[in-house]
Order: sequence, then structure tokens, then C-alpha cells
Amino acid sequence: MFAISLTTQLTVVGRIALAAALGFVVGLERETRGKSAGERTIALVAAASAAFGALAVVSFPVTGGQLIAGVAVGIGFLGGGVIWRSGMGPARGLTTAAAAWTVAATGVLAGVGYYLAALLSTAITVLILEVEYLPVVGRFVHRMPSDEETMDRGPGTEPDA
Repeated sequence: MFAISLTTQLTVVGRIALAAALGFVVGLERETRGKSAGERTIALVAAASAAFGALAVVSFPVTGGQLIAGVAVGIGFLGGGVIWRSGMGPARGLTTAAAAWTVAATGVLAGVGYYLAALLSTAITVLILEVEYLPVVGRFVHRMPSDEETMDRGPGTEPDA
């Protein structure tokens, strides 16, 4: 094995800390909305992704893409655990699972040293998650009727205008 300089190791720790902080911001949004994965879970996803990303570029520059691809697959598996379905009802947790996947990508960005891209990715993610709650935009966001509303009207009927 080869020795990694202290400077490189501290840089990697800084990248992991940045990713964790950015993940915490997205997780805080999920937590305040009462969703299944909160700030600690999402921050850990980002931190782990940054660690894998940094490891890929520092220690395995030739094959690092395989390690990063493994992160994407692993987070997909984790997202499957966040998504649940009750009986024949609609699937729940899709947005939180997608947020975890997005934060994993953001963590990889931070881990490989794309700091500005990671920061802007976090801002975009929070904006997407919060857009329906903005006073002006929220009333224009298209909402599908719930299954209960559809069942109350009967099949083939249109919602009231």
C-alpha cells in the first residue's frame, strides 16, 4: 500500500464534511416536511458518497468510475427501502428516495472536488423540494387528485372546475 499525505487526507475529510453539511440542508427540508428520511440520514448518505468519490479519485484514478457507479446502485437500493406501498394504495416516499439519490450525487461531486457544483446542486435540490410551498408558485403547481377523490367521483369523470 502507498502512503497518503496528511494534506490529502485532510482535504478528503474537508470534502466529506462539506458533503455532510450540504446533505444536512436537504435532510432538514425533508425533516420539516415530516418525511421518512431526515437530516441525519440524508447527511450520512452525502458524507458516504463523498468518501467513496474522494477514494475513487485519490486512490483509484483509473477505475474510480466503477466505485462511483457502485454508489449510484447502492443508493438506489437504499431508496427502494424508503419507498413503501400500503396495500393497493399509491407508493409513498418516492420524492425522499429521489432526494437521497440526488444528495448521493452531490456528495460525489464534493468528494471529487467539484465544490461549487455540489453547492449549486444542493440549492437546486432544495428549490425543487420547496417550490410547491412558495406562495406565488405553489398555487400554480399542478396537483393530481388523490385516489380517494377519484374514487368518490367514479370512473371516467372529470374533476370539477
